[in-house]
This record gives sequence, C-alpha cells and structure tokens, in this order.
Amino acid sequence: MMPHRPALLQGREPDLEPDSMAGRSVQTDPVRSPSPEPLSDAERARGRRLAIASHPAGNAFGLALSEFLPTLALLALGAGETLVGSQSAIRTGANLLQLPTLRRVARIPKRQILLRGHLLAVIGMLPLLAFGPLREAAASGARWPAWIALGSLAIASAGISIGNTVWFPMLRAYVDPDRIGRFFGILRSGWHATLILFYVGSALWLARHPGGFAPLFGVVFALGILRFLLIFRMPEQSELSSQAIRVREAFALVFADPRLRRLMTTVTTGQALRAAVLPFAIVMLRREVGFSDAQLLATTIASFTGGLVSLYFWGRIIDERGAAVVFFATSIGLALLTLCLLVVARAGEQAFAGALLFFFGYALLAAGFGLADTHVLFRLTPVEAPARTLVAASVSVGLVAAIVPLVAGFGLERGLSITPDRILVYDVFFVIMALLQAVNWWPARGFGRAFDRQETRVPGAAEDPAGDLDHPQPASSETST
Repeated sequence: MMPHRPALLQGREPDLEPDSMAGRSVQTDPVRSPSPEPLSDAERARGRRLAIASHPAGNAFGLALSEFLPTLALLALGAGETLVGSQSAIRTGANLLQLPTLRRVARIPKRQILLRGHLLAVIGMLPLLAFGPLREAAASGARWPAWIALGSLAIASAGISIGNTVWFPMLRAYVDPDRIGRFFGILRSGWHATLILFYVGSALWLARHPGGFAPLFGVVFALGILRFLLIFRMPEQSELSSQAIRVREAFALVFADPRLRRLMTTVTTGQALRAAVLPFAIVMLRREVGFSDAQLLATTIASFTGGLVSLYFWGRIIDERGAAVVFFATSIGLALLTLCLLVVARAGEQAFAGALLFFFGYALLAAGFGLADTHVLFRLTPVEAPARTLVAASVSVGLVAAIVPLVAGFGLERGLSITPDRILVYDVFFVIMALLQAVNWWPARGFGRAFDRQETRVPGAAEDPAGDLDHPQPASSETST
C-alpha cells in the first residue's frame, strides 16, 4: 500500500534528486505554480462536441496513414517483410517525438501544438498522392519508390505523434470521471464508422482498379484538411507555466507509482503484440494464401466493424464493473484468436471467411482492451496538468511497441529464407505471440471496482497535498455535465 500520493497526483511538481530514477524519490520543497482556471461547464461541453465532431475525420486520417492501407501500399511497391516491419516500428516509435513536444507544453498553448502537428502530417503525406508514378517505377524493378513511400509515411507519423502529445491532455479537461468509458465509446464509434465507409469504398475501387491507391490517399488528404478546420476552435485548460516541464521528472513520477507501472506493463505488452500480429497477418494472407488487395481491405472493414459494434458496450461495462475483468477477458480472447491464424492459413476456400472472422473478433476485443487502458490512465491523471502523465505513459508504450515489429519482421525474413515451409515460420511466430498475450492481463488484475472507488477526480476540485490514496478525501459535489 502507498502511504502517500505521488506528487503528480497531488497537482504539484516535485524536485527530484538524481537517484530518483533508481527508485528512491527524494523530494525537496516544491515550488507550486498557481492552479490554472478550470474550464467552465459550457467550455467543457463545447470541447466534447468538437472532439466528437472532429475525431471521425482525425482518427480516420491517422489510421489510414499508419495501419492497414500503408501495409497494402508498401506491398504493392514490392516492399519486403523488413520494410513492412520498419513502417510499423516507425509508426509507434514516432511517439518519442512527444518528449521534446512535452517540454513545450509549458510555453506553447496546446491547441497550437495540435494544429502544427496535424499540419505537418498533412504536408508529409503529399508524395503519396503521386502513388501512380511510384507504382510504375516499382513495376520496372526500382526500389526507391518503396523508400519514398516509407519516408512520406514517417513524416506523417511524426506530425500525428506531435499532435497526439496534447490531444488526450486536452480531452482530459472535458471528461467527467464517472463517464470516461462511455465518452470514449462514443468518441471511438464515430471514427470506426468513418473508416468502415472509407474501406468499403476502397475495396470497391481496388476491385476495379488493382493497385490504384492514389485516389484513396486523396480522400485521406481531404479528411486531414477537414479535421484541421474542426479542431481550430477547441477549448483547452492551460498548462502554461514559468516552470519548464522536465521530461526526466515526468518519467520518474510515472514509474514511482506502482499502479502506473502495472498498467504500463500490460498496456505496453498488448500494444507491442498488436503491432506485430496484425501487419504480418496481412503479409501472410497476401503472400502465402494469395489474397487480393480488395479481399484484404474487406478484412479491414471487418476489423473496424468489430470495434464499432462493441465500443459503447465496453464503455458501459468498464464504468460499471471496472477495467480488470475486461483486461482478463480480452487478453485471453486475443490469445485464442491469434492461434486461429494457424487454421486460417490452411483453410483453403474458407480462408477468406476465416480471415473476416479473425479481424472482426480481434478488433472487438482490442476495443475493450483500449477502453480499459484509457479508463485507468485517466483516473490516475490529474486534470490540472495531465500532459506529463499521459505523454510519459504514451512514450513508454511506444518505445517497446516500436522495437517488437521491427525485430519480428527481421526474424520472419530470416526464417523464410532458410526453410521452404513458409507457413511453418508464421505458425511459430503466431504461437509465440499468443502465449505472451495469454498472460498479459496479470499485472492489471487490481484495476476493478475497488480501484474506481478509491478516488474520483472532478475538474476544478481542490487537491489535498497531504492526502492518502488509501484514505481518499471526499469528492467535490460538482455534478457531471
């Protein structure tokens, strides 16, 4: 049990000695900055409306440049397993850019950071609009088109990551603690529906125009412009301060809290496994089973449909029963589904149906896992200065999640080069991933209803610096909006 609350959860900045990263957090007299004025009820409501309105275009833009579509586009340009793994690693490794961005949160308004990062992503993806000439050059044997596409995706990922540094801290000021699950269920349902429509249209287009990715990236570009216009007026709770945000201290504060350490262990492992399993499931289906681009996009549609139909219900379950039961159920379920890929690869004419069921089920369970993660993390994050906790947690996850798919791609390419039984190589890989997934819930087993009852954070409520996590102070009487 923790005798005292970590300084971050008390709404103040500690002064840490050099040995604090080794587990001995020594605090001197802190210098406290005046607490920022909380957003009014009207501003919080406007923030929620703009978040829900902009997120379908924004997250559709981000995911279309980071997950399924880039994998298919790189395969169309002749990329190998290592290059595909590199793209997945760059996507998650771009979270490292949130560290220098975090330092600027005390100097630059969060909305400006969000707008600048998003604009960089929109500009970075421009080379992909010329996918037709790139594909023609690749068809003639050139390797540089795949590298051009990878570089464009990397710049877009950098901009998306910079914007994400402040996106969740901005949302934190809008959300009522007892409705976190339901809010994010609604928020994420919107972009799932948008991506389903996008991928349905993409599948129909590619069925008639194989390899014709340029118009699809044009639609993605338009979504990026739309999102820029919608987020321009989002309110923010200021974290501007005369005191610089020190990244080292942000990490020290995260890892000093045993609850955050347990959460980060489960979330990091889950994200790393997902970043490794899904891209190489697509590669296996494309190269070893023989799926067309249109069939692979159909599996993508099944994936986002699984998330769409389950998000709001996962949110209600988490708000009412806690996150621990969801972490357990989804971890076991994802492990079993990963093993099902061994059957799908040998299913013959039934492989397509099996792949649709796999991606639907995987997304359904991953949606619950993601909402449980957000629920716990937001409850451990102070509304007055959320960026430190959320960014340090995001970067911690991204470090490992960036390495795993890169290593997996290299290992698969080596394995495929030394044995003629290519399916066996994928079998071994997916079995290893499933075993790790099956035990991933264990560190997060304590985040049930008892954890939710420990402390309720209400925007604008006063913090008691001497408070005890095991004996929390009563919550504010402010009602939820």
